[in-house]
Amino acid sequence: MKVLANRVVLLTGGLGSLGRAQAVTLARAGARVLVLDRPDSEDGPGIASELAAQAGGNVAFIGCDLNRLAEAEATVAALAAREGGIDVLINNAALIINRPFEEFSLTEYEDQIRVNSSAAFALARACAPGMKAKAYGKIVNFCSITLNGRWDGYVPYVASKGAMLGLTKSLARELGPHGVRVNAVSPGAVVSEAEARVFGDRLAQYNAWILENQGLKKRIEPHHIADLVLFLASPASDMISGQNIAIDGGW
Repeated sequence: MKVLANRVVLLTGGLGSLGRAQAVTLARAGARVLVLDRPDSEDGPGIASELAAQAGGNVAFIGCDLNRLAEAEATVAALAAREGGIDVLINNAALIINRPFEEFSLTEYEDQIRVNSSAAFALARACAPGMKAKAYGKIVNFCSITLNGRWDGYVPYVASKGAMLGLTKSLARELGPHGVRVNAVSPGAVVSEAEARVFGDRLAQYNAWILENQGLKKRIEPHHIADLVLFLASPASDMISGQNIAIDGGW
């Protein structure tokens, strides 16, 4: 049985490592998956077609710049109207940079707050009317285990994820009476293109540090995150809301 049959899923940051794994997993579960990423993403439609073929399902690319909040909200509102509503919104997109906080500019700080958390507020506003009309919906926000305070060099990113956690808790209370469930996922260190980009020639050292600190001595892969997102998007989690679920290998 395809647990997301006839459901429309909007997935931000859908072309990254974590996003691609989620798109395939959700499409295999029967959802029509709309992968939203930057309009200038290299061959977004082509990647979406490859994901659809891999999943044997329905995956489409939506070009949208989350740095432009008002435009992004309007784009998603129009998309929701066209699709007959968005059933599941997954706020997965994020910017991440690792350096001492004094070296961040105010613009870089604001960019991460905007894309990593403010965009989730804007897109929730765009999707909520349709969810309320159906008296059913799911919103999955991506937080992070960096909120545990054991990570250096991520001040803007951690601040943005703290805002995302607050958004999750408050939206769950406001939207719950309308049948909308809102939860957060807090991944640990996931093997990804972003990880390789951030750490570059320090990647081996970083990998050793992760395995030293994790309870489970095995790296988290994107498909592990996708499986949790599928659970939160599916009816199996209908009585879970307002929660932040860590999937971190046991820190």
